[in-house]
Amino acid sequence: MGVKFLSDEWAKAVTETANSSEAFKQAAAGKSVKAQNVVTTADGEVKYWFALQDGQAQVELGETTDPEATLTADYDTAVALTKGELNATSAYMSGKLKIQGDMMKLMGLQGVFNALPQVFKELDIEY
Repeated sequence: MGVKFLSDEWAKAVTETANSSEAFKQAAAGKSVKAQNVVTTADGEVKYWFALQDGQAQVELGETTDPEATLTADYDTAVALTKGELNATSAYMSGKLKIQGDMMKLMGLQGVFNALPQVFKELDIEY
C-alpha cells in the first residue's frame, strides 16, 4: 500500500527519498530555496512547502514563513507534474501553474525540478 498524495506520510517519504537519491543530491548541491505550494482540490486547498538547503530537501504540509516563491496548481496539474507527465515550464506557459515570487531563483533550480519526478517514481503514491 502506498502513501496518499499530499498527506503527511507523502511529505515525509518525499523528503527521505530525495535526500537518499544521489541524482537529486547532485542536482541540489549548492542550491537553496523555500517554496510554498498550493494545490486546489475539490475539497479546497492543500498547502505544502518545499525547502532546499545545502543539498538537503525538506517537504512538509502546511505553510512556511517567508517563501521565496508560491506555486499554485489544480490537483490534476500537480499529479501530472509529480508523475513527470508535464514539466513546470510547460505548465507555467500554458497557465496551469501560477507562480508568484522570485522567478529567476526558480529558473536557476531547473536541474532540481527535473530530478524530482525520478524521486517520485521511487515512491508508491496513491492519487
